[in-house]
Amino acid sequence: MPRPPSEPVPASFFGMHIHRAAVSTPWPSVPFKAWRLWDTHTTWAQLEPQKGDWDWRMLDRTVDLAQQHGVEVLYTMGRSPKWASARPNELGRNPNAQPGGMAEPRNLEDWRDYVRKVATRYKGRVKAYEIWNEPNLENFYSGTPETMVNLAREAYSVLKEVDPAIVVVSPSAVGPTGLPWIEEYLKLGGGKYADVIGYHFYVRGQEPEAMLGFMDQVHEITRKYGVADKPLWNTEAGWLQPYRIDPEDGPAYVARAYILNWADGVSRFYWYAWDNQGARVRMTEADEATSTATAKAYAEIQKWMVGARMESITEDRGTWICQLSRDGAISFIVWNPERKVDFDRPKDVNTVHKLTGESAGISGNKVEISSTPVLLDRSTH
Repeated sequence: MPRPPSEPVPASFFGMHIHRAAVSTPWPSVPFKAWRLWDTHTTWAQLEPQKGDWDWRMLDRTVDLAQQHGVEVLYTMGRSPKWASARPNELGRNPNAQPGGMAEPRNLEDWRDYVRKVATRYKGRVKAYEIWNEPNLENFYSGTPETMVNLAREAYSVLKEVDPAIVVVSPSAVGPTGLPWIEEYLKLGGGKYADVIGYHFYVRGQEPEAMLGFMDQVHEITRKYGVADKPLWNTEAGWLQPYRIDPEDGPAYVARAYILNWADGVSRFYWYAWDNQGARVRMTEADEATSTATAKAYAEIQKWMVGARMESITEDRGTWICQLSRDGAISFIVWNPERKVDFDRPKDVNTVHKLTGESAGISGNKVEISSTPVLLDRSTH
């Protein structure tokens, strides 16, 4: 069973991806404090399409937007330009991607120059950098773990030279094949070149509780290689096509995912994605502006969690019970993924709050709960 962190949940725990904010997507209507730049037209290949020919327009707009809204940026490095690629004609599964982007750069000096240019231009404005996206998938990286360690070592050195306060996140692997990849990467010493360990805790078509198994395995690997003291960030997760998730389950899934990630020691979670119309669990309608019930649940679960301390989380015959404390007051988030059940009302609790934002008084000693979490507390009516 997870052992939650002792500190209160920070607002920065709630991260987001927005693909087109600098072009067309209106700024999200829900709060979040961290923005991971991926699928934002800001990769190395897009910043420097020809050697020495830099195009900063998209990244400038994106960083400006983040500053205007008080949101911290995590910039994900990588996607080698064709001119810099060790395998410039290599193609991935994405027909729209530039050839060569999956390969490491042929010349490490080109990589160092790219990292230095970005870090210097956005010094004090972009405070976190991720080495690479999903390096265990050939569509994103076709090199070896040894080569990735070399890239991480060089990037870490340059970033810390530009600004020692920069937070460096390891390459974030994903899925079952990501586990042996990150183990090999850490075995080769890659953990020395990261302040944070990143992973993508996608669980395909499974329910949020399946994330716990992945998280436990990553914790075990980080302990084995002496980096368990470093924060663990879920830098990308959600529910995408083609897995058949009922969109009606979206509010329950987003709430349970955030509760369980924090409970099992993940200190930041970037949801994928605000304006991704290919997602099965969507935050916006087709206009990329109108919030779905899932987005409203994302905002509501923040009200329940941010600033509160998670005292415990337990599972009893399928019912999950998460106890929170805030300013001396105790509350409970409860749900049962499998069925509706009658839950014994805890002592001194008189109100049930739903992810829709609705609240109601509790009459009697039982509360009906389901797969959608509810918050039970003592409120003044």
